[in-house]
Amino acid sequence: MGGVSLDDKDNTLASVLLDLSQSANISASMTAAQRVLTALDNVGQVRKSQVQQAGFVVLKSPDIPSMLVETAYISNRNEELRLRNPKQQVNLADAIFAGRAQLLRAEPAGRNPFAQAPPRNHGKRRLDSRFHELI
Repeated sequence: MGGVSLDDKDNTLASVLLDLSQSANISASMTAAQRVLTALDNVGQVRKSQVQQAGFVVLKSPDIPSMLVETAYISNRNEELRLRNPKQQVNLADAIFAGRAQLLRAEPAGRNPFAQAPPRNHGKRRLDSRFHELI
């Protein structure tokens, strides 16, 4: 958990520490997801104005905050065409990046699990390069 071994801890203590870590990461994930959702609202219609929670295993890691960003339904022909548009892809990536960047600026690195490493200087690189560095 977070690079710390719980093997030498009592089962009850390990369970409590794991639960605390998971709760903190869920909270950080919800905050980050709300900022991303707000930024995505500037790109186009957002189906739900509140962040939703789901029981996906990848979203329950005790080690790192996480979110799943649903941008459209490819089963909808119009939405699929929009997703294939390079300009729309950049707009979506920009919104996701902006939401995450806003979170990093809003909280000190010591209290922000998303700020494990110092921010990189992206200079004048293209947005899609910056976005791929986040994942």
